[in-house]
Amino acid sequence: MTVALEIRGLNAWYGESHVLHGVDMSVREGEVATLLGRNGAGRTSTMRAIMGLTGDRKGSIKVYGQETIGMKTHHIAHLGIGYCPEERGIFSSLSCEENLLLPPPLRSGGAGLSIDEIYQMFPNLAERKTSQGTRLSGGEQQMLAVARIVRTGAKLLLLDEISEGLAPVIVQALARMITALRHKGYTIVMVEQNFRFAAPLADRFFVMEHGKIVESFTKGQLNDKMPILNELLGV
Repeated sequence: MTVALEIRGLNAWYGESHVLHGVDMSVREGEVATLLGRNGAGRTSTMRAIMGLTGDRKGSIKVYGQETIGMKTHHIAHLGIGYCPEERGIFSSLSCEENLLLPPPLRSGGAGLSIDEIYQMFPNLAERKTSQGTRLSGGEQQMLAVARIVRTGAKLLLLDEISEGLAPVIVQALARMITALRHKGYTIVMVEQNFRFAAPLADRFFVMEHGKIVESFTKGQLNDKMPILNELLGV
């Protein structure tokens, strides 16, 4: 199976602050992987480093086999990778549909989901398509942020804390969204604090502490790893 994302010996800095210390992880095409860890463990910094949004980076980050460690962010995005940051980045001056149509399709990668396919997957967005972007609920804004990425043709999705602060019914809708995207062949890497949200969805788990991966295992090993997860995360 093709490896969508392979990271080896990744170190990263914000100015003089050394935030990642030799991160190693590998995610195959079509898998859902989750990065677990306490706040400050380095999970979001790993996502940002993949996209070239930290300061200096050293090591290796391969996206579909192509080395990206020396590439600029916009070139990395064109390899078919989409980043949904925790703050979502919805434009208040644009309607829901205008926000959705804003990013241009990627030149590399295949076609993204059509507007009709997106509205079928996210019926809430179809109902609110003329509403101002920031007048959507938190859950609808999160759906819009993800939908905007899949429309571009990106096949590797980096999702940062998409369930945080949302009502349980919305979290369930997001879980259905992740499952639907996985069935369509998307590769998804999630940073999650909510273990109960991530556990049923993920094929592969990575646990971070102090800027490095301290545990990695597959779904089949999850039960055996629960004592360690309890110790590291308090799940």
